Amino acid sequence: MIRILHCVNDMHRAGLETMLMNYYRKIDKTKIQFDFLTHRPYRSDYDDEIESLGGKIYYAPRLYPQNYPAYFKWMKKFFEEHPEYQIVHSHIDTMSYLPLLAAKKAGVPIRIAHSHNTSLDKDFKYLLKQYFRLRINSVCTHRLACGEEAGKFLFENREFKVIPNAIDAEKFYFNEELRCKKRKELGLEDKFVVGHVGRLSYQKNHKFLIEIFNELLKKEPDSILLLVGVGEKEEELKRQVKSLNIEDKVNFLGNRSDVNELYQAMDVFVMPSFFEGIPVVGVEAQFANLPCIFSDKVPEEVKFTDNCVFLPLSKGLDSWVNDVFEVYDNCRLKQSNSFKDSIYNIEYSHTLLENVYLELNKDIL
Repeated sequence: MIRILHCVNDMHRAGLETMLMNYYRKIDKTKIQFDFLTHRPYRSDYDDEIESLGGKIYYAPRLYPQNYPAYFKWMKKFFEEHPEYQIVHSHIDTMSYLPLLAAKKAGVPIRIAHSHNTSLDKDFKYLLKQYFRLRINSVCTHRLACGEEAGKFLFENREFKVIPNAIDAEKFYFNEELRCKKRKELGLEDKFVVGHVGRLSYQKNHKFLIEIFNELLKKEPDSILLLVGVGEKEEELKRQVKSLNIEDKVNFLGNRSDVNELYQAMDVFVMPSFFEGIPVVGVEAQFANLPCIFSDKVPEEVKFTDNCVFLPLSKGLDSWVNDVFEVYDNCRLKQSNSFKDSIYNIEYSHTLLENVYLELNKDIL
């Protein structure tokens, strides 16, 4: 059996983590086992399930610049104690430079960098991330990406392979009965429901989303905004909602294990991100037959239904509000299996990643 060491920040319920779990559940575990090296000192949402599937979880020091000496010392010891890891697969974009550098120093033969985004968060590590981006090709032996634009961003002119951000599509198919049940549970029976799923962070541009929704309320007062997720911008966004006096119209739902059901309660999905790779939530929303409005910073590779509109962030609030209603008026269709063979359906795509590992293992042998 091949044991793959996946390097992540943590395994909470977020886009790439959910994508990894989708593959992990489906992959042939008689041949391949996933283990996880996280960079947070706590257990995460998926840890119990990982362990139930036979996976192991390790907790490395956080990737703060002041921690780098201690981090590399920890990683050196880790690889000395775990020679079984001959394939390391890192998912933290430009920051993958650090675990992959440690793996290279330890003599790990297969080191995979996986690109999940098309830009960088502008945080205190921004300049370091730019440097790591320039250096990533010097420490990886193989390159994967969630989409063409994400691959070009991280690897520039180097060759890479696309592995779709696939999901368990059947969990998200539109279901009228479940929709009625969920809307009743949330008190939304007579409401127009705008939804968003994503980390409350700079990247997702929730401030603009709330501004859009505030304008939308002027045309449709019986509207509700559902925000699913947590993040560092939560308190700032709650203050914005309070300043607009729409606290009774915006529901912060936090992290949820019933996201597939929450899509059923929505009428339209809005995602005005500053940048994205291939957003898993955009895939999920389409399988739920939700009308979707994405910013033009979301790669159009995500689109596989006709219920998608891409709008420039430079467009005014009126344009965004008008398109919310226009795409909604096109109507949510009754569930169809016409896209069951989409590359974003895990039933179709899980063998793509499985075959990558099996081929790489031949090189080791």
